[in-house]
Amino acid sequence: MLRVAPQRIVQLHVAVERKSDARVQGLIQKAEAASVPVVWVERSFLTKWIGHGRHQGVVATLNPDARTVTLEAVLPNSMEYPNPAARQLLTPPLYLVLDGVTDPHNLGACLRTADATGVRAVIVPKDRSVGITPVVRKVASGAAETVPVVFVTNLARALEQLKASGVWVVGLAGEGDRWLATCDLSGPLALVMGAEGEGLRPLTRAHCDFLARLPMLGVVESLNVSVAAGVALYEVVRRRLPMR
Repeated sequence: MLRVAPQRIVQLHVAVERKSDARVQGLIQKAEAASVPVVWVERSFLTKWIGHGRHQGVVATLNPDARTVTLEAVLPNSMEYPNPAARQLLTPPLYLVLDGVTDPHNLGACLRTADATGVRAVIVPKDRSVGITPVVRKVASGAAETVPVVFVTNLARALEQLKASGVWVVGLAGEGDRWLATCDLSGPLALVMGAEGEGLRPLTRAHCDFLARLPMLGVVESLNVSVAAGVALYEVVRRRLPMR
């Protein structure tokens, strides 16, 4: 947060017990460079303040995130990119669609991988998602500030908008009729991942151009959604980037 969106930080609260810690000193230096106030408190105060979460001795209080990212703003034919802080993205655009991911650790991990693989936007349904919670932000390690997250009311309609804009919509499912590695991944692409346990909903499946699958050579039937997203996104990157 200090690196990519310091303007959103109101104060940095730091446990006095970590005052001599080298890593904490590095954070303090970044905070001072960004004119972010630092408040020293007892670790017990932080523990009581945030409840069941893990704070590791440092907690930032933030201004509300006023960004409202619309699907129209991230479509291939849009000249606008909603997050100027993000680095150069892969061309043509790559999207990650998450159908009902409710575990904050999974969503945070997906955002982190989306940032690493140049995803233009992560698209999630409003009523079947955990939202951007403090746990999501922590697991995402800064990616919640760099990757636009588009919350849509109707996911099926959003997939149709993507297809109308020239995006190839590929659902990942164990019963997919082809390996992802054999698919054409060169054009504008949206990878659609299902929820933990239940996978893609029937209506979501119906709005994909086709279903693809990843190799499963062991006894388990499926991968964790964040792991599957990482494997699939890096397959796209591997195919698109020139080998050096």
